[in-house]
Amino acid sequence: MTVFASSCSKYLDVNPDMRTDINTPEKVAQLLVTAYPQYDYLLFTELASDNSTDKGPGVGNQNDIAFDSYFWKEVMQTSGNNAPNTYWNAAYSAIAASNQALEALEQNDFGERGKQLRGEALLARAYVHHMLVSIFAKAYVIGGDNSSPGIPYVLEPETVVFKDYERGTVASVYENIEKDLVEGLKLINGATFKVTKYHFNPQAANAFAARFYLHKGEYQKVVQFATAIMPDNNFRDNLRPVANRLRTAEFSVVPLEFMSSEGPYNLLLANVYSSFASIAGNGRYGLGNNRRDFLNSKTAAGKEFYQRYGSYGDDKLTVTKYPGLFFVTNPLSNIGYNYTLQCLFSLDEALINRAEAYVQLGQNSLALKDLNDFVYPRIQNYDANAHQVTLDKIAAFFETSDPKEGLIKTVLDFKQRAFFHEGMRWFDINRHQLEIQHNHIDETGLETFEVLKKDDLRRVFQLPESVKNSGLEPNPR
Repeated sequence: MTVFASSCSKYLDVNPDMRTDINTPEKVAQLLVTAYPQYDYLLFTELASDNSTDKGPGVGNQNDIAFDSYFWKEVMQTSGNNAPNTYWNAAYSAIAASNQALEALEQNDFGERGKQLRGEALLARAYVHHMLVSIFAKAYVIGGDNSSPGIPYVLEPETVVFKDYERGTVASVYENIEKDLVEGLKLINGATFKVTKYHFNPQAANAFAARFYLHKGEYQKVVQFATAIMPDNNFRDNLRPVANRLRTAEFSVVPLEFMSSEGPYNLLLANVYSSFASIAGNGRYGLGNNRRDFLNSKTAAGKEFYQRYGSYGDDKLTVTKYPGLFFVTNPLSNIGYNYTLQCLFSLDEALINRAEAYVQLGQNSLALKDLNDFVYPRIQNYDANAHQVTLDKIAAFFETSDPKEGLIKTVLDFKQRAFFHEGMRWFDINRHQLEIQHNHIDETGLETFEVLKKDDLRRVFQLPESVKNSGLEPNPR
């Protein structure tokens, strides 16, 4: 049920007339459970970013997806967890579920419940397309040319196995996303779910809107939607308690706490098939000692953010965010799939996005207020006098006399540290056209470096091979 032929087998396994049986709100709601990608983008976006390092020959296992991503090559592995191809197909499967739900809702009058379900379907469709365009197309240029190729924006259920699609432009994809987002926001208010955090609830919808408009450069809307999540503005007491409760919790339960549906800091969660945490920690490329040194270094607040690590051995580290879960398909043979929980939107991200928007709007005092709220739960033994973020401290830390430059650098630095191993750094690298470098250690121990420059075409992940073969224009290389 995906867009392209690589998933024809799944499509043909389903009775084409089954969609006519979706005739109750409960069936639509059940269908929308699959409107979120069931695989993640964590491995290839993290390994492509400056969150990863080459630990050297003989350290950790070799993983082909990690290797290709780290060296900004086209990822050749097309199946299994963690590959761009797998995420592409999972994303379009999720979009197909949204479109099928929307068709059922158009054919039936489910009253107020139907409106809420339509809101979720539209928001899910918009979100997944936004992830795809952020990975497989050039970053949106605020106030600039966005005529570069986008990704197919699919608006209706598929009724044939082979169908011609066009990529459109980044601009046209953003227009469609915004249309779905605006309508979905109107309809989702008041929606209730059995397990709220696994659906586009109103808080998650506003967090998505804040992220989208940050990418689009409409900063007043970022403030509007981020603020709507917490009308009383009590972000500080509801952020991830990284240096407090999560610091003292039993090591084995920290990942479960981090991705808890009970935590007010998590706004939207997803179950995803993934081996990311073990690969990024146990592989040659990933979180090594030098990246840990960065994470453990002081910030513009005057002290480091508290981080908790797991270890697979010397120079093989992981942050303790993702619970390692296993879905058993054959109990007798103990065969199944690795999966974990992924936070798609958090209160923490919404706050730091608002801080960036305030900077862009020239409202520095409000930006500093958000930055200090963001710092509060991340510094062990926080002291307001010692750890207050100020313009003077920022200027000294980043060696700049430009307050805006310093504040933006502070936002991006805080964000990198706080969301390490959550795949988000790659999007900030492209949004701000940051130049990063990766090291390479050869068999003799010689270390060399390569820089990913602002105009490097490898900033855009290549379309899957099966998609290119179907006629879609590949990304230039």
